[in-house]
Amino acid sequence: MTRRIATLLALLPACALATPDEVPFAHLNTVRPAAVEGNWTSMKLPDGGRTAFASMSYLMAYDEDWGFGPGFYGAAKGNYGGIFTVGFTGQRRWRLSRNTHLAASLYVGAGGGLSSAQLRFGGGLMLRPELSLRTEAGAWYSGIGISQIRFPSGNVKSGVGLSFTLGRAMDFVSFSPDDAGRPARAGRRTGLGFDEIALTGGFEKPTASSRTRGGTPFAGKVGKAGAELRQYIADGSWWGVEASGAAKGGVDGYMEVLGQIGQDWALFGTPRLRVGGQLGAGLGGGGNVDTGNGWLLRAGPTLRWITPWGPSLRLDTGFTYAPSGSYTAPYLRAVLAMPLDRTPTLIGDDPGGTVRVQQLGASVMHLSRVRFKDGRQEAVSHLAVNMSREFSPHVYGAAMAGSAAVGSAGAYSFGLFGLGLQSDPLWGGLRFGAEWLLGAAGGGGVAVGGGAVTQAEAWAQWQLAERLRLRAGIGEFRTLRSGQQSTSLTHLQLSYAFGTLQR
Repeated sequence: MTRRIATLLALLPACALATPDEVPFAHLNTVRPAAVEGNWTSMKLPDGGRTAFASMSYLMAYDEDWGFGPGFYGAAKGNYGGIFTVGFTGQRRWRLSRNTHLAASLYVGAGGGLSSAQLRFGGGLMLRPELSLRTEAGAWYSGIGISQIRFPSGNVKSGVGLSFTLGRAMDFVSFSPDDAGRPARAGRRTGLGFDEIALTGGFEKPTASSRTRGGTPFAGKVGKAGAELRQYIADGSWWGVEASGAAKGGVDGYMEVLGQIGQDWALFGTPRLRVGGQLGAGLGGGGNVDTGNGWLLRAGPTLRWITPWGPSLRLDTGFTYAPSGSYTAPYLRAVLAMPLDRTPTLIGDDPGGTVRVQQLGASVMHLSRVRFKDGRQEAVSHLAVNMSREFSPHVYGAAMAGSAAVGSAGAYSFGLFGLGLQSDPLWGGLRFGAEWLLGAAGGGGVAVGGGAVTQAEAWAQWQLAERLRLRAGIGEFRTLRSGQQSTSLTHLQLSYAFGTLQR
């Protein structure tokens, strides 16, 4: 992110000239440095055990020195699989030489897991400052630094120790959000660079060898709901990330985040019907599921139908396996995927598309009356990462993931996705809208039945600057299958808006 932000000359190849009879094409408005960054931080916990947190963050340059973006941390060592947090990182970099830079970072997130009398995460708020020295080799960089992890309202706090970083620099390319609805062309991916977003739902049936953390056998199925982002490298080849949580089966609070790769091929000579396989690896745990140190492996076949209308339907099956735990389960899930972009083509071969607005932001939600499993009711505040994408001027898709940060529900986490409706911009960019989200939640002693939850909200949004949006909303959060939980909510959201190409 300390490279100079690309000049206008870098944008010219992606611009198209319009004839007098055509609507003018929108031009790429911004090319900013960005990076995907992971780190590893070891720490000793208050109960005497040792663990390490692995993380993955996406950082986008605000200017030549500052960057920000969402990320997550999860336990990846010891018998602590299931400790997760979700939040945002702010980072300042100083260029020391051509291939070396110094970075100071602060991660603010929320979450927890595996709470006990010796291990308390309090309200769930997590802070992680870091100072590190990095060496660059092409687009890749690695570094070593010092950091500290602490949950201020609990007793989980590490000393200042070593941390290790591995990252890859890239570009964040976008149109102005004011160009929404205009035709455009681009010789590269825009926005976050993913080609597809998908909603997933299915179940796992743990084998007889699977155990809870207490050592008792599993009984019944585990229902899951989640979301997935995918980028296609070539025809039928992809990589991506997926996140899901328990929505049924008595293991509310279970969560997993995995990276994946895969390949499929045309079936019976029909390019729209494809069969193949995929591999995944990542972190998971919680909900009394024994995943050991948290690492999960997943593999299996996949069947995909690309509809003539754009969306894809998919059926996935296979096995999920925790190498250091006692959890093995065959899975079956259905997937609905919506296109975002596609593999870039040369400008001359690119038919173009339409600019749609996408937003990435941070949310603070206050739930006034949360019911716990022990019968008490308290107010709880959540910190969440949110993303939305317009499908048309008045319809958008939304996804949100977060955890409790204030109150006594530390280790409570949730993931939601759904659709919303919005008005045209009114005075000064003011908009009104409403959305309905579904998903999975659990942990922290909060009563959520099997884990399936829903949230409805009405909102007003103000445009503070070309790319900055402030939104306030009111609504209701409740469990989907039972009356265990129903509470009003207030929601404040600050988002960064950018234009992406819908082809």
